[in-house]
Amino acid sequence: MKLKKMLIVGAALFAAVNAQAADTELEFWTMNLQKFSSYFEQSTAKFNEANPGLKAKWVDMNWDQIQPKLIASIAAGNPPALVNFNVPWVHEFALQGNILPLDQYVGSAKASYSTNALKDVQVKGQMYAFPWYNSTQIIAYNKDIFAKAGIKNAPKTFDEFIAMGKQIKAKTGQAAFAPKMSDMIGFFYYAGLPVITDGKAVFNSPKHVAFVQKFADLYKAGVMPKDVFKMAFEQEIAAYNSGKIAMMTTAAQSLKRTESDAKAIYDKTEVAPFPLDAGKLNLGSWMMDFVIPKGTKDPAAAAKLGLFLTNDEQQLAFSKATESTMPSTKKANLDPYFQSGAKSADVVDRARAVAAKSMDNARTLTLAPGILPDETVMTKKLQDEIQNAVEGRKSVKEALDTAAAAWNEKLKK
Repeated sequence: MKLKKMLIVGAALFAAVNAQAADTELEFWTMNLQKFSSYFEQSTAKFNEANPGLKAKWVDMNWDQIQPKLIASIAAGNPPALVNFNVPWVHEFALQGNILPLDQYVGSAKASYSTNALKDVQVKGQMYAFPWYNSTQIIAYNKDIFAKAGIKNAPKTFDEFIAMGKQIKAKTGQAAFAPKMSDMIGFFYYAGLPVITDGKAVFNSPKHVAFVQKFADLYKAGVMPKDVFKMAFEQEIAAYNSGKIAMMTTAAQSLKRTESDAKAIYDKTEVAPFPLDAGKLNLGSWMMDFVIPKGTKDPAAAAKLGLFLTNDEQQLAFSKATESTMPSTKKANLDPYFQSGAKSADVVDRARAVAAKSMDNARTLTLAPGILPDETVMTKKLQDEIQNAVEGRKSVKEALDTAAAAWNEKLKK
């Protein structure tokens, strides 16, 4: 009898061990998200409980480790199930054939993502990543300066934004804003203007010239600070916090810096969406996503995990954990977590609600990798010529013609 019991217990143990061994491990990599470990631990536990036979395993690493480790794992035949990418990397690795198209695995869930989020991860008509968290810029503005300038409402269009900037300078003597002049490619897309068409640089057209001329006129009139080309994210916040500019383009959570460093300015701050231009796209969006590498053992299981991590519920939970990221799904951005903040006394809550309402227009405004044969040199050439034009050393047409000619010389090789 004892022997029989021992055999039964042994068989049960053997079955349990066998079942464990049969679990498909789904390792997924993220970049620089270790401080949100509680979210990922809870998410993996939730996925594993709901999917017997599958075992998600989270690994976080620095952003500069992701690509070399992935390439090495693909070469060795043991890539992870999912990898956290940004949009330019999606296009680069898709064109190399190192990540898998996802349409066959996504089905009706595809409709849950925002239209522009899907456009971000489409390569040659196919979806190559699960859209995940995003960001976008809004306007924070000093109500006192607006009142002194006789301005009652935030701008609704880019032309209104420019007109208000001129009015602020004329009525108060202060600079109005400091646009991030280091990203004119993004500004061109924002304005609905192409950068390269049929393999040629086309940013010296009359429409491009007219668009850049707006910045040159603003600079000359003192609407932008004289050191605007040296101003990046940190410098813009410092200028706003010190009252040197009336408006800044920023992410919602960045206003925490104003609250802690310049409470008097924070108390005078109101927020609004950054106005759209002809491109009908937001400024400052930068989406992250998950891809399935080539050679993943079970792509269908990996896709199940990808859909789970990027569904409405999980994207909302991640936004709550970070307090700064925005979902790329339609429903999550309409959640009361965001929308109830519209009537909050807290500026950051109001800013988050404003950002959430504008996420349908969020798109990563950048050239896909591989288009420019010498990207660093070519983008610097464009920026140098933009600076020459805006600061008045060249006419806008001459500057853009020079940059376009330099680009086309490299593009034709």
